[in-house]
Parts: sequence; structure tokens; C-alpha cells
Amino acid sequence: MIVSGDALLKVFENEIITPKFIDLVEQADVVLACRVSPKQKAEIVQTVRNKHVEAITMGIGDGANDVAMIAAAHLGIGIEGLEGMQAARASDYAIS
Repeated sequence: MIVSGDALLKVFENEIITPKFIDLVEQADVVLACRVSPKQKAEIVQTVRNKHVEAITMGIGDGANDVAMIAAAHLGIGIEGLEGMQAARASDYAIS
């Protein structure tokens, strides 16, 4: 499944569509979110956390645009590299 940031705007604006979208996502083998804002990345993690309270979430990122997602997840992994150190500084664990 491929979902764009524009599509996620519509999904998260509508309380009826959001759970249906999450049900659909759970059936997919792979979900690719492209052109997604930092806020949307965090919303995806928070939505999964709200639906599956027992689940442990992990956010992995390599740039400043991933910090909100890393912070929203139970476990944050930051990758040091070309994008800088922001993700690594915000994470629980850093990979260089």
C-alpha cells in the first residue's frame, strides 16, 4: 500500500475514516508513506498506539523531520548521517 501525505490529511481529519484506514493498513504486507509531514509521521505512530495499547511501537529516522515520530514511539532509533544529528539526539538509541 502506498499513501501520500495529502491522503493522510483527509484520513486523519475524519474520525469515521481513520479506523477503517488503520484496518486496511493492518492487512497490507508493506505500507509506504511518501511526502508525509513530521506531524503526520507522529500521528501514524500515535494512531497505532491508541488502537493497539499492548503493542510496542518503534520509530526509525535519519533527520529532523523524523524527530516527532521518534518521540511518539515507545522506542526511537536515530540514524546519524547525511541528514545530521537531530534524529540521533532525539532517539533512545543512535546508529552511526
